[in-house]
Amino acid sequence: MNIALWIIAALMAVALLSGGVLKLTLSKGKLAAAPGGGWTEDFGAGAIKAIGAVEALAAVGLVLPAVLGIAPVLVPLAAVGVVLLMVGAMITHLRRHENRVIVVNLAYLALALFVAWGRFGPYSFIG
Repeated sequence: MNIALWIIAALMAVALLSGGVLKLTLSKGKLAAAPGGGWTEDFGAGAIKAIGAVEALAAVGLVLPAVLGIAPVLVPLAAVGVVLLMVGAMITHLRRHENRVIVVNLAYLALALFVAWGRFGPYSFIG
């Protein structure tokens, strides 16, 4: 189970980091033109950059504290942060009637809940 938690956290980190970097580096117009980018119409450029920064920080928080052995409690906290991020994404997509994208958000939410449960609970780095 510990290996599964590591793999899931690492894969989520890669996905979140790539999404975050795209939001930080691409213009709002380019993001809007990409498939599934319609949600950007509801946000300003600064808010999109902030979402990208949060995603990048979550990616780092899912893996780096445990790898370095420094404040590993940040791993499950980052997973909870991803859960909250996905809830926000689902609300945005629900309001826009973008139902297909919600399935992806639900998958990330479930994986983040699993990592939070495992790292807060029976497979904690603490103790």
